[in-house]
Amino acid sequence: MGTNEVSNNEAASARVDTKLEIVVIPVSDVDRAKEFYARIGWRLDADYDNGSDFRVIQFTPPGSGCSVIFGRNVTGAAPGSAQGLYLIVSDLAAAREELLGHGVKVSEVFHNEGVYAGPDEPYLFGRLRVGGPDPEHRSYRSFASFHDPDGNGWLFQEITTRLPGRVAGDTTYASASDLASALRRAAAAHGEHEKRTGGQRDENWPDWYAEYMVREQSGKELPQ
Repeated sequence: MGTNEVSNNEAASARVDTKLEIVVIPVSDVDRAKEFYARIGWRLDADYDNGSDFRVIQFTPPGSGCSVIFGRNVTGAAPGSAQGLYLIVSDLAAAREELLGHGVKVSEVFHNEGVYAGPDEPYLFGRLRVGGPDPEHRSYRSFASFHDPDGNGWLFQEITTRLPGRVAGDTTYASASDLASALRRAAAAHGEHEKRTGGQRDENWPDWYAEYMVREQSGKELPQ
């Protein structure tokens, strides 16, 4: 096998990053939808209107790598038919309070206790919602839901510690508030660490914080 053939085979088998960039949501009133997503603090990226039969608007949630678009003649889906759209947050209570402050109706925080069939609106773990956050405050387990004016369904999902292998590359935070939340969690965990080591001040606390935050985001075992 020649060198060129080997190189071509390696190139063909190389992984191509495939990044989810856009989710299309169907709306009946474009201006009403634009007002709603602007009101809740999403960034307006584009609003193109040809003046007759086509208009496309793009918004991006704070800290998100994926945007949404809606408009006129951009999808044949029925308005309000987009459901189960997940927004990942590190502080569910704060995210919910922020939306309520914008005048948006948001469900109470809920979780699941192992029963998946029920009468409630579907979400990740089925159709039975149990009131309140997950009792053990586990990542991936606490939710709140809301809808846009057309009924497209959004859910907040709280994630503070990723499962192993879910995050690749450098540790990053989408916003100052996400970083602050991570620092608070590290501070609380470090307080327990100091109790276990006799209550003495740990002069190397910056190193401990950094290790904790990197492990938390990459889903590795947390330091004790």
